[in-house]
Amino acid sequence: MIKKAASGPTPSEGKQPVHEQVYQMLRARILFGELAPGQAVTIQGLTDSLGVGMTPVREAIRRLMSEGALSFQGNRRVSVPVLTQNDLQQVIFVRKSIEAELARRAAERMTPEAVARLVELDSALDQAIESGDVGGYLRSNYDFHALLYQVADAPILTEMAERLWLRFGPSLRVVCGRFGTQNLPDRHKEMLDALRAGDVDGVALAMEQDVEQGMEQMAGVLAENA
Repeated sequence: MIKKAASGPTPSEGKQPVHEQVYQMLRARILFGELAPGQAVTIQGLTDSLGVGMTPVREAIRRLMSEGALSFQGNRRVSVPVLTQNDLQQVIFVRKSIEAELARRAAERMTPEAVARLVELDSALDQAIESGDVGGYLRSNYDFHALLYQVADAPILTEMAERLWLRFGPSLRVVCGRFGTQNLPDRHKEMLDALRAGDVDGVALAMEQDVEQGMEQMAGVLAENA
């Protein structure tokens, strides 16, 4: 899961090298919609805002471009790609397949400790919805899914899912701006109930429905804004 990033990492902070810290910081900005789809930013601007040197920023940008999270705009500018309806329908199809399987695998390996943590994350999500905390909603929602991926112990599928989150995460922020947090769907309660009951198929179905409802809502918003 993404760690909270400091405003300006130094080599002595934590165990990660600076270039990895910068990558995680920039990745989080994209994932949680702090960089809006289509918003062009300069490499120098990112360097200044992150409080780091040019070299780790360039490396982070290269990694994120390879993951489809950024595109080069020329004149030392990059931007988060804007999802088309065709893009979104493909993301929906792949997410439903991959994340349902990850949920199934997680259910087969679930521990009481992991369930307790999922409950905590879902409670934080509910609090963010009630208070209208968009940033808190996005992070708690992501962390809930990321913990399931971790328990699933399926690194190839998890890597694919993480890349998809980088593709649609910025647009999810747009949806939050359109609807607020009160009307955002999730099937986390159904997933938790199925986990407690040992219902592997029920967990997978709840995940598939969770993905479908959220992404179809996103597709509707993006169609309105097109």
